[in-house]
Amino acid sequence: MNTALPPIHEIWVYLSGSPLLALTLTLAAWQAGQWLYLRSGRNPLVNPVALAVLLVAGAILAIDMPYATYFEGAQFVHFLLGTATVALAVPIHRGFDAIRGRLLPMLAAVIGGGVVSIGSALAVAHLLALPESLRQGLWAKSVTAPIAMGVAERIGAAPTLTAVYAVLTGVLGAALGRFVLDAVGSRPWWQRGAAIGIAAHGIGTSRAFTVHPDAGAWASLAMGLHGVLGALLIPLAFGL
Repeated sequence: MNTALPPIHEIWVYLSGSPLLALTLTLAAWQAGQWLYLRSGRNPLVNPVALAVLLVAGAILAIDMPYATYFEGAQFVHFLLGTATVALAVPIHRGFDAIRGRLLPMLAAVIGGGVVSIGSALAVAHLLALPESLRQGLWAKSVTAPIAMGVAERIGAAPTLTAVYAVLTGVLGAALGRFVLDAVGSRPWWQRGAAIGIAAHGIGTSRAFTVHPDAGAWASLAMGLHGVLGALLIPLAFGL
């Protein structure tokens, strides 16, 4: 009976085609990004999501893995985006009492933030003379990624490209939001948290929770409201 192991290249061919490899790679990249973030003293510029994206991109390029093969494994994580979307109802419910006295300022901030996010992105796209196929995704990227992908489908934009825009927006907002808020003199945690939740979505909200619990609570509340209003109003604005 032959018990010899197959050649190592045959084992690698099997593993590289397995969805489990992509899932393991995704989770390992996130853990590595989180470790580096903690080692940096939670420096906002050392964003774990951005690091994980770079690590995954470098890895699949190094092993020559097609994106379709990678997504077969990563889709298990992608599936959780739907759960995350529904879970946005939780921070809205928990923060309802706190928002009663600040309802009008919060609504104004959410709508104003969405308008500025979309308008500035479209203005830059116009200056760069981007084709219409690339501009459409900019309409939906101002809300958190799972909602943005649904909005993108409704307005005829590419959901995958829109998700890329939304993630980049979140990473930049989480990394630079602190410095912008310091520059404009925003000090109360509810203001800082709400601003980050509106501008930087889930990535910014997770960053806010690591800074202060009140900032995280207001960030999740603002992100949820922004997502709900964005899902309703963005398709209407795009149609006009």
